[in-house]
Amino acid sequence: MSYKKLDAIFSPQSVAVLGASTIPGKVGHDIFENILKGGYTGTLYPVNPKAKSIQCIRSYPTLLDIPDEVDLAMIILPPPIALSAVEDCVKKGVKGIVIVSAGFREVGGEGLAIENRIVSICREAGIRLVGPNCLGVINPQKEIRLNASFSARMPNEGNISFISQSGALCTAVLDFAADRGFGFSKFISIGNKADVDELDLLRYLHEDLHTEVIMIYMEELKRGGQDFINTVIDITSGDRPTPILVIKSGRTVAGAQAAASHTGSIAGTEAVYDAIFDEAGILRVDSVNELFDYATAFAAKKIPSGNQIAIVTNAGGPGIVATDVTVTSGLELAKFDEETVEVLASHLPPTANIHNPVDVIGDAAQDRYENALEAVIKDENVHGALVILTPQSMTNAIGTAEAIVRISKRTPKPIVCSFMGIVDVSAGVKHLQENQIPVYRFPESAAKALGKLYSARRWLDRQRIAQFVLEHDQQQAADIIRQCLAKGQTYLGEIDGTSLLKCYGFNVLPMELAKSEDEAVAVSEKIGYPVVLKIVSPQIIHKSEAGGVIIGPKTAKSVRAGYAKIIANAKNYDPSARIEGVLVQKLAAPGNEVILGMNRYPGFGPLIMFGLGGIFVELFKDVVFRLAPVGRNTARRMVRSIKSYPLLNGFRGKPKADHEIIHKLIVSLSDLVMNHPEIKELDINPLLVYKEGDGAMVADVRIILDPGAAGK
Repeated sequence: MSYKKLDAIFSPQSVAVLGASTIPGKVGHDIFENILKGGYTGTLYPVNPKAKSIQCIRSYPTLLDIPDEVDLAMIILPPPIALSAVEDCVKKGVKGIVIVSAGFREVGGEGLAIENRIVSICREAGIRLVGPNCLGVINPQKEIRLNASFSARMPNEGNISFISQSGALCTAVLDFAADRGFGFSKFISIGNKADVDELDLLRYLHEDLHTEVIMIYMEELKRGGQDFINTVIDITSGDRPTPILVIKSGRTVAGAQAAASHTGSIAGTEAVYDAIFDEAGILRVDSVNELFDYATAFAAKKIPSGNQIAIVTNAGGPGIVATDVTVTSGLELAKFDEETVEVLASHLPPTANIHNPVDVIGDAAQDRYENALEAVIKDENVHGALVILTPQSMTNAIGTAEAIVRISKRTPKPIVCSFMGIVDVSAGVKHLQENQIPVYRFPESAAKALGKLYSARRWLDRQRIAQFVLEHDQQQAADIIRQCLAKGQTYLGEIDGTSLLKCYGFNVLPMELAKSEDEAVAVSEKIGYPVVLKIVSPQIIHKSEAGGVIIGPKTAKSVRAGYAKIIANAKNYDPSARIEGVLVQKLAAPGNEVILGMNRYPGFGPLIMFGLGGIFVELFKDVVFRLAPVGRNTARRMVRSIKSYPLLNGFRGKPKADHEIIHKLIVSLSDLVMNHPEIKELDINPLLVYKEGDGAMVADVRIILDPGAAGK
């Protein structure tokens, strides 16, 4: 529960600024001045051995010279002196520390060593530390009024908290927020995250009654993995769910480096973060603008119960735009019941459109808007409304805004607005903002915000199915892995790979290794035609690229010819490759081709992949990732989230695929890689999935082992 100690940082009764300066423009001067001018309600102490006073306030030579208790120490000193200051903080009994100055972990060497020493001292003393190398912290709440940062702007008070790993971005965000009339509950720059990190802050802010929404700018997670996911799930879907919006930098950076498996090549670092966010219920956004757009919508504290939306507009064009974006955002236009249509017809002129989207015509005054909005928001088929206003000569923006506010106060359904323009609608926009009605300049932004609200509803209302009870032969699997590693074998193809998968409930095809044309024919006749021939070589992993796969020989003659061709292709592809022979495998019946895979990421653990398989996996990359361990509910959501899901669900009269076996095999794969850390990468591609009740068959598998992980 150490996160509760963050009260000393966000709500201190007293603050000492170590490194306070008399020289304007220096960080130590500006931070002290910002606290002072921000109206801090506690007691402020400047610490500077060379100054008698700063900003007319008596200065103290050292922290230990302050006669009273100090809750928070703001340290703006070079690393070696900062270390000494931290030691003084321990002696003084300081409860929280923020180190603003740079030159620590980010520069390495001595700076890193000093940071590690500071963290050790703070943890031993039970002191929470923010930074180093950060902007500081801000609490605009009227009972505190703390601007302990080098941003001169004290933001408005609000119900949204912002966490940023970038100090420079914080100042821009504060300026952006001021332009939009945006208020904050807490505002913090975490810098190097030597101690306090995102997880600490999420726990703290979730229990903060002033915080209704959390926004994060993230570069990387210090503590990722399943512990992070489990904690955040409680925050986003517990008794008091708190929406979390994240903008994560680096989305467009190239993914993983060259890897042996499809999973390894597709699953870049961003796939790990997408998996974490999706599983934890965190909503990822693409821009700072979207971060504010969606936070504004969530701050109104109204989540739609469904996805049926009504649009009320005084212009046809924007209404059409809003309709398009509404549909692409996962929403639908509600179909009004007969009574609603009658009410609309009684209040609107004959030229108005009384069906969704409702067009109240360009000359509409506030009464038309009020009557139309009140009618549609009362309709049981409507779960939320989007109101669009374009400024015409007869438009009363403030009157319309007042009408919207009155109706919003009487309904639990969300209402978002687009007041298009700047000057002519400014009074109406201000009134909506003051009453926490989300308002945007363009209807696209409003529709997308409604879509995010509905995403939150789907997360909160997600179903939970009973978990599978599966039995695995873990010991046999461990023996197979140990025997392979004992032989120096780190690549497992179909023979060893399928033996391993069988231990975890996967169905595999009959197969044998042939080392001559005669053996290939004998195996084919034993397992039955038609067959598949595949090159077996530790150096040739992607067999199709090497011309090392022939599908469907039905006679001894075609098997002989296929064997010879595969061997020749393999030698041409890689003359140095060690060719062990040709695998002769029973040809599987056609089915839906999907891929299951796994790749490990340091600090995060096994990343499970599911998606469209076969030859299309690299082309379309229609895949989804989740961190192991994966249970039945997560597996189910994985399957439903790929774009090609309709192909598995009876598309155009085709039989529905066996969803339950896919879910079971995803869970079994998760169990496999959790139980056996030696498995570094794994691809099952394709996994052939048959119609409902008929199961699935492994057609191809490749596994990479890590000898260094043995025994972990």
